[in-house]
Amino acid sequence: MELLLLLAGSLAVAAAARKLDWPAPLLLVAIGLGVSYLPGLPDFHLDPEFVLVLVLPPLLYSAALESSYLDIKAKIRPIGMLAVGLVLFSTVVVGLVAHMIVPGLPLASALVLGAVVAPPDAVAAVAIGRRLGLPRRSMTLLTGESLGNDATALTAFRVALAAATGMAAFSWVDGVVTLLITSVGGIAIGLVLGVVVHAIRLRLGDGILESALGMLVPFGAYLLAEELHTSGVLAVVVAGLYLGHNAPAAGYSTRLQETAVWRAVDVLLESLVFALIGLQLRSVIAEAHPDGALLAASGVVLLAVIVVRFAWIFPTTHLTRWLLPHIRKREARPDWRSLTVISWAGMRGVVSLAAAAAIPENMPGRDVVVLLTFVITVGTLLIQGMTLPTLIRRLGVQSDDEQGRVLAEAQVQNTAAQASVNRLDELLDEGDIPEHLAERLRAIAEHRGNAAWERLGRQEMESPAAAFRRLRRQMLDAERVVFVQARDRGEIDDEILRRVQRELDLEEAALSRE
Repeated sequence: MELLLLLAGSLAVAAAARKLDWPAPLLLVAIGLGVSYLPGLPDFHLDPEFVLVLVLPPLLYSAALESSYLDIKAKIRPIGMLAVGLVLFSTVVVGLVAHMIVPGLPLASALVLGAVVAPPDAVAAVAIGRRLGLPRRSMTLLTGESLGNDATALTAFRVALAAATGMAAFSWVDGVVTLLITSVGGIAIGLVLGVVVHAIRLRLGDGILESALGMLVPFGAYLLAEELHTSGVLAVVVAGLYLGHNAPAAGYSTRLQETAVWRAVDVLLESLVFALIGLQLRSVIAEAHPDGALLAASGVVLLAVIVVRFAWIFPTTHLTRWLLPHIRKREARPDWRSLTVISWAGMRGVVSLAAAAAIPENMPGRDVVVLLTFVITVGTLLIQGMTLPTLIRRLGVQSDDEQGRVLAEAQVQNTAAQASVNRLDELLDEGDIPEHLAERLRAIAEHRGNAAWERLGRQEMESPAAAFRRLRRQMLDAERVVFVQARDRGEIDDEILRRVQRELDLEEAALSRE
């Protein structure tokens, strides 16, 4: 009952955030923290196994399905600098700062803290950037970073944890080798699983079965890779990228169902996790017994976490271009405003908290590390998350290629419409098809071919395509009313209503392209 109430409450807060156009993660954390002080409320604890096995894989898989493999491939160098270089740099720098600032915190335990808070959670940043129209390159970098940085951070976490608990001699060489082995193994497993699942789905020919099989992929990829001592995170990401890239070969019903299912899963899991962050903060503070010196040190470490991202992104971006002439020729000069937004989009989230919860009790300074992790997570969500939309607007960082993208879409749409008309003419030559039916099919093809061109015209006037969609939706609503009334009068049964309703819904979905 407690879990059910938590889920329902989390969804209610998320719904309010959407209604008010506020960042849902921030509101969930704030309300969760406030609710945690209500008398009689049970203590909530974030189970690391629950997060790493049941929450992280579906969130990564869903993000990978909607990501562009081609965009990530084209930006693999800067993404790698963020997902690998920045994570390792943050681990070392934050660890050294924490060791020097926090009284009595051993270096090995401080490096565990550095690894725990190294990976940003780009869920909130990507959502804000998409809503405010960040340039495509910035969105690709943030998304690609979020898909790969968890694997690097978790590997660094395991190496540092082994040193802190005396399970193994601390060695950066061993850590690099482990990172390479787990990364290559995770990528290979994810690719093989993606190929196998795609081949099976093409032969099933059943949208429901294909979608059901797809829901097993993130959990199967993660558990299989972890069982073979490789990166489960990368296995999930690669499988998702492969299946998303090859989604056009699947059936239409599979694509429609998967999109709806994974978006619903995303909202449910993200709402639950961020609510748990707020609810658990009170008990974490109570266990650590912080004094003034520790709270001041927490502020310094939080500042280091924010600054280290700037200290990596700006120098490495310009230094790489200066040292490698072919990079200067191939890539456009990065805009300082975009680099500032990417540097500020460093909110921490669920992976950091799950890793902190997985620290064994015998590690020296465990309570302090867990407290600092919560301070950094909540601090970055509140400071950076609250100010990121304002920063984007003030700097004027917006997509400047939207007109070009619409033009490219219009050109391809026109070519596709012409191909469909040519195919119609071939079918007309093969059989006796009524002329009125042929004219109707031609009109539909022309409408689709012209819709994108009309988007290039004047935006303040309603285009013919927009008028068509508006009027057709009203006609569909009128049809629904008739069928529902017929069902209520007993003229048709619910099975007929559901079948017709699905046909009307599919047509409205086609009309309601964002």
